[in-house]
Amino acid sequence: MAEKIALRPALPADAPTLAELFRASVEELAREDYSEAQVEAWAALADDEAAFAQMLASELTIVALVGGEIAGFASLKGADCLDMLYVHPAFARRGVGTGLCEAMERLAASRKARALTAEVADCAQAFFAARNYAAQKRNMVFLGDEVLGNTTMIKKLSASEKTP
Repeated sequence: MAEKIALRPALPADAPTLAELFRASVEELAREDYSEAQVEAWAALADDEAAFAQMLASELTIVALVGGEIAGFASLKGADCLDMLYVHPAFARRGVGTGLCEAMERLAASRKARALTAEVADCAQAFFAARNYAAQKRNMVFLGDEVLGNTTMIKKLSASEKTP
């Protein structure tokens, strides 16, 4: 049975918790697909918590709570770009990512987007493919001296996703 997941807008006070969650998610869940140096470079994106907080505030960011504890977050850039979706490792494979992704799809549809695009890490491709996102192209992301691969994936949004 799935746990009850509550969603709410991210608050400025959430930024330190979300930065910690981001680092934990990358450090634990991406290890099988990326080298140690790549994981460290990726996780370091949250080291400057003020800049990380500003990035979250510049997008529509929501958090998922399980039992009152922040279990994940996602952000929508503009109307049609799922910019971030991260789940704390302790809550992985428990419906948190699905709940966040469904909410972002509905939000994008409410903003009149016809499709939702995401730059998807290798470790998350199966998740997005199962949600009917189609791979479009392979990308290289440069983080300091490291290069990480990801894949642009797109999901066409239907009218049914426009209803809350």
